[in-house]
Order: sequence, then structure tokens, then C-alpha cells
Amino acid sequence: MSSIAAALRPIPVPRPDTLRRDPAAQAFMLLRVVFAVAPILFGIDKFAEVMISDWPKYLAPEFNNLIPGSAQDAMYIVGAVEIAAALVVALSPRFGGLLVAGWLAGIIVSLLLVGGYADIALRDFGLLVEALALSRLASAHALRE
Repeated sequence: MSSIAAALRPIPVPRPDTLRRDPAAQAFMLLRVVFAVAPILFGIDKFAEVMISDWPKYLAPEFNNLIPGSAQDAMYIVGAVEIAAALVVALSPRFGGLLVAGWLAGIIVSLLLVGGYADIALRDFGLLVEALALSRLASAHALRE
């Protein structure tokens, strides 16, 4: 099986007995659930603006100039991509973890270009590392299954 096909193959949820005794399986499931749920919530919020009322302020002008429409239109696209990425994580966490890590790298660059959000960029770097850990744990879990 090619490495691309392996990365895209769905990974089953660990069996209950495995989850009770295996800390690595527990960490895998924690990360899988968080990276499936949180991006959906943030993606929906790009449309609803319940948690953050001004998402476009986080978009660097350099990125906004590449995307057709307004900064708010770009945030709608971002929201849709975040929801899609969460669904990929839920089904294929090996690939989804890499996808989310790449997405977070773009967010970090945007935050640093805007300026004044280095604290959020640092937090997102931690999330990027966690997304990479999810991908690696999914690979280990797939080998054990």
C-alpha cells in the first residue's frame, strides 16, 4: 500500500479494553476528539460570531489580497475549511493531523504578519505540535490494529 493510501485509510477507534489500559491509545483518542470537535466549533463561529465578533482582524492583509472578496468572505472560506479539516481528522487522523498542522502553520504566519498576536501564534504553535503528535499516534495505532 502506498504511503498516501495508508495515510488516507480510516483509522478505527481503539477497542474499550485497549482504551482502559493503554495510555498511548488514550492520548490518541483525546487528540482525535479535540481536533475533530474544536475546528468544527471555530469553523461554525466564523459564520455565527458567538465566540469572536471580529474574525477578519486576524487575517493578514497579505493573505487577504490573495483571496477574492472581503476579509469577511475569506473568514467564511476559512470556516468551511476548518469544518472540512475536522471531518478529515475524525475519519483519517494520520492525514487529518498533518492537514491541521499545515493549516495552523498558515494561521501562525498570518498572526505574525498582522502583529500584536504573538501570544496566540505561540498557542497555535503548541496546537500544531499536538496535531503532529495525533498523526504519529494514529500511525502507531494503525500498526497495532
